[in-house]
Amino acid sequence: MAATIAYLRVSTDDQTTATQRATIEEKHKIDTWFTDEATSGAIKAEQREGLSKLLQYVRKGDTVVVYAIDRLGRNTIDVLETVEALAAKEVAVISIREGFDLSTPMGKMMLTMLAGMAELERSNIKARQMAGIERAKAEGRALGREKTIDDAQVAQWRSENSASIKATAEHFDISTASVKRACRTAKG
Repeated sequence: MAATIAYLRVSTDDQTTATQRATIEEKHKIDTWFTDEATSGAIKAEQREGLSKLLQYVRKGDTVVVYAIDRLGRNTIDVLETVEALAAKEVAVISIREGFDLSTPMGKMMLTMLAGMAELERSNIKARQMAGIERAKAEGRALGREKTIDDAQVAQWRSENSASIKATAEHFDISTASVKRACRTAKG
């Protein structure tokens, strides 16, 4: 038999789930409750204990009710991934504040819009990241981890000892990729 499940989340210790619970109880008879309290929205959905348990618990035909869709994730992408995980299990999602049921045609349209917003957010994140990299390069800042390997020393040791890439990596306690890169760089 299908169950109606509620999920509640608040971000800080001084917040309470009481308002979310009362609003949900006004509109739905809930069989099971899952809660994450003092759990930042910055923590990905699947890493939250309550939501993780909910995702393991739900079955085909169940309905998950949330006070607001943002309770399901830290950003549009996270919300979409959570909703898609529930949809893959054929679980309906109802958000009271936004007033939609993702199992209805209107809800599916909302999900499509949510997917579009998530794609826009991904592209904006990538653009900001690339702009930051370009700015750092323009300022002459070194990117990536600080180099700790002396390429010439690695290449010389390998050559003098007729050592394999693996043996050289073990000798210097570095990866085989680092040995290959050091040998290429040392050659010029």
